Amino acid sequence: MFGAFIGDIVGSKYEFNNIKTKTFPLFSQGCDYTDDTIMTVAVAKAIMLSRTEQFETNGDGRGFQEFLVEIMQDFGKRYPNPTGAYGGSFAKWLRQQNPKPYGSYGNGSAMRVSPCGLAAVTMNEALALARASASVSHNHPEGIKGAEAVSAAIFMAKIGKSKEEIRQYVSEHYYNLDFTLDSIRDSYEFDGSCQGSVPQAIVAFLESEDFEDAIRNVISIGGDCDTTGAITGSIAWIYYAGYANWATNSLNAPMQKIKDQAIKYLPKEFVDIAEEFCDVCGRRIGTYYRTGMCTSILNRTEMKKFWTDWDCSAPRKKTIFPPYNNTRLVQAETVMHHHELPSAIRDEPYRQEKTALCQ
Repeated sequence: MFGAFIGDIVGSKYEFNNIKTKTFPLFSQGCDYTDDTIMTVAVAKAIMLSRTEQFETNGDGRGFQEFLVEIMQDFGKRYPNPTGAYGGSFAKWLRQQNPKPYGSYGNGSAMRVSPCGLAAVTMNEALALARASASVSHNHPEGIKGAEAVSAAIFMAKIGKSKEEIRQYVSEHYYNLDFTLDSIRDSYEFDGSCQGSVPQAIVAFLESEDFEDAIRNVISIGGDCDTTGAITGSIAWIYYAGYANWATNSLNAPMQKIKDQAIKYLPKEFVDIAEEFCDVCGRRIGTYYRTGMCTSILNRTEMKKFWTDWDCSAPRKKTIFPPYNNTRLVQAETVMHHHELPSAIRDEPYRQEKTALCQ
């Protein structure tokens, strides 16, 4: 999550004052968090609350989407005037009673999705959570597509996939990534759609040498810099930190320094939620790593709606996470659902399971 925060903060200064260079101060006067950060925190909080709800109700309680709408609207009221403001249609959505999705394909769905990829224990779950998080407002197919692509890239980075594997997966399922930043830098302009910003943000990560370089890459092409910064930053953060270091909050010195600088711009509430979210994800992934199962985030109704390729007779494949050593990740959780990997990533050992949802 801090990668999204950092990309958002750094990019906020240049959203309406694009620069076409990688030479600029990361943090300076005029930088601040925007709606990208606020809504990312909302998604993370909703994931934690829904996970607890499914644990306590065996999947029959309030759903993730209900929590998400409630929290997004609450944050919108408590943080009503972020730098850059909320988009017009989304601002109306935040104020409505019983808000409905409004067919948007804006990149707001992709800017806030990073907690979905971080929390997921399989690709299928990363995509289901992305669909659920996007479709409360951005239910246009392109809006959902953008959220899925970013969540998938984050999940793959988290489990140790290479840049080439990430490029191949996104290219096969979502966007043409056959371009370089140098080829678009002079002509690229502001584009708030998923299809006009998500591919560029992913390529900025793919061409980077480290986390800071990823942020400099994406800012250097211009456009909707706070949002593309949040997208690039969210993928680059987990990729360059590595799963083990992310789960144990043990960053390398350059990344820790950037994180410390970014925290100065953030409300304490956001930092606390982000740290708690990392701990919850680590424990959840730890349980899955040991048992092949863990508590669901979506309730049963949402599972049936957003989960594709759900086949009770199919063998279940266990995602292999990089090893880690951290006693706080050893806490056992009650098992509820086991999530399968889609055919696109079936190269790990597996164990066959039945779940409560399938029975």
